[in-house]
Amino acid sequence: MDIETIRKGEIEQLAGIDLQDEQLQESNLENANLRGANLAGSNLSWARLQAANLDGANLLGAILVGIDLRASLLGANLFQANLEGADLRGSNLRGANFMAAKLLRISLIGAFLNGVNFHETNLQGGDLRATELWGIQAQKADFKGANLVEAELQGADLSNANLEEADLRKANLAGANLEGANLLCAELEQVNLTGAILNNTCLVGTQLELDS
Repeated sequence: MDIETIRKGEIEQLAGIDLQDEQLQESNLENANLRGANLAGSNLSWARLQAANLDGANLLGAILVGIDLRASLLGANLFQANLEGADLRGSNLRGANFMAAKLLRISLIGAFLNGVNFHETNLQGGDLRATELWGIQAQKADFKGANLVEAELQGADLSNANLEEADLRKANLAGANLEGANLLCAELEQVNLTGAILNNTCLVGTQLELDS
């Protein structure tokens, strides 16, 4: 299949296609069916993937800088992928694997991230307002300076995570594991910490105002 034809968005049915290590920068893949596609190591920087179906796709180590990825990525593998500055607002990312990925300054407003693997993921400066993050695995993740206002983090594992200067106002952390986490100077007004584990948690510089 001709790569230039794919880049121009002339083919929408690409389920299961092997595009490993391909150069797909600035491609138009809006509405494309890439379900189960192999995009490992590919470069999709600044590509348009709005409304695409990437459920179960393999994006291991892919470069997705500045990408419009307001799409479906149910169970997709983004291990060590680079999504710096990407737009994933409102995306369905349930069960996706972002382990050790770079998500600096990413926009995830209103996204569905239930059960996602964020282990050792870099989310510094990310915008995660009003996101669904129930039961995420975010051990040792870096949320420094991230916006998590009104985020739903019930039952999340944030043990040893870095939440320094993160904005967690009105966030729901009921039952979350924050053991060993760093919340230095984090915004915690009206946060719900009912049943949360706070062993060895750093709360220096916070103005804790528990949501009753």
